[in-house]
Amino acid sequence: MGNLNLDFFTENHYTTRPNSRKLIDKLFLNTRIYFVLKYIQLIFVSRKLALKGIYNRKAWAESSYDVVKLIEHCGGKFHIEGFDNFRNCDEPVVIVSNHMSAMESMIFPAIIAPFMEVTFVVKASLARHFLFGPVMRARDPIAVERSNSREDLMYVMNKGKEFIEKGISVVIFPQGGRRETFIPEEFNSLGVKLAKSTGVKVIPMAIKTDFWGNGKLIKDLGPIRRDREIYITIGEPIEITGKGKEQNNQIVDFIETNLSKWN
Repeated sequence: MGNLNLDFFTENHYTTRPNSRKLIDKLFLNTRIYFVLKYIQLIFVSRKLALKGIYNRKAWAESSYDVVKLIEHCGGKFHIEGFDNFRNCDEPVVIVSNHMSAMESMIFPAIIAPFMEVTFVVKASLARHFLFGPVMRARDPIAVERSNSREDLMYVMNKGKEFIEKGISVVIFPQGGRRETFIPEEFNSLGVKLAKSTGVKVIPMAIKTDFWGNGKLIKDLGPIRRDREIYITIGEPIEITGKGKEQNNQIVDFIETNLSKWN
């Protein structure tokens, strides 16, 4: 596990301070050009470190925090609560969250990695991507093809067990893809199954990240919606008992309750 002692988020709650936008960002208020250009620049910096073999957990967390600050500078307002649920972890966990946009993949390392070793379950195509691939591969993700759901299940269960036995937590998005509307029936129990099989707890996360929309041509570079504030709640660890159905329903309720509060 091991805390990196980074001072990104030192309290249990975090809210973006007023007037976080820089002057240059304000000049581009009605476009997303500046955001996209700066975002790609940050990716290339991370990619360079990854190709040199020096993109470690600390560098990953720091580059992710750079994206957090970029979002704030471009008008994004964060409301994050529950950091103590990561800070107080003394064993690996399975982290499950709903999935709205590209933002989660980019900012979760800043939120999670300062407190614990962690990896993600991702699409294999992302790990092969020219731009994002080296960064993804540097952090040793669990990459699934999404062509055979049974094979993906077994692969995640086997690789997830290997990581957890090494003390590395695993992030899973059980919806299988980005959805701006949360549909409980699409939220599978993979995270609960992995936690049950490895004897660890689940930490649920509820997120509202539609500030960063999904693009029509390039999905990761969608519209920036400054009127939509960003909400993230980190739940308390949940112990899996029985078949885990009750706990999976609890996680779904946690996400639905928070989304209802934010909408």
